[in-house]
Amino acid sequence: MTSRRRSEPSAPGRTGDDTVRVDRWLWAVRVFKSRTAATAACTSGRVKVDDELAKPATRIAVGDIVEARRGDRTIVYRVTALIEKRVGAKLVADSVEDLSPPAPSRSEPPLAPPGGARPRGEGRPTKKERREIDRLRGRR
Repeated sequence: MTSRRRSEPSAPGRTGDDTVRVDRWLWAVRVFKSRTAATAACTSGRVKVDDELAKPATRIAVGDIVEARRGDRTIVYRVTALIEKRVGAKLVADSVEDLSPPAPSRSEPPLAPPGGARPRGEGRPTKKERREIDRLRGRR
């Protein structure tokens, strides 16, 4: 018994005007800057549709959950309208329901670099700081 994947055009209820390719939709709702970037993300396994890895030609319909990893952030959208052409940012809000986790706050200070490296612009280390750096690196 063979099962049909949702990316196959012959899947029931997934052809015609009620579906859109996931790479085109991701580009149209401005998740990726170019369609090529959206296609590359799908090919490299960074896009899921309803918790299944999606190929660029995977068809999506209204109500599907699309999850895309971009950098260190995961973007999760529920499809509320199908669009194939890039539209203005105000119209995108009508086409998606944002289910993404909140972005990490930028107010947190960055972690100290490993090995005692100093941030750029802080000048030379004092004698005390140099001894601490040497102790961290195991020199003394």
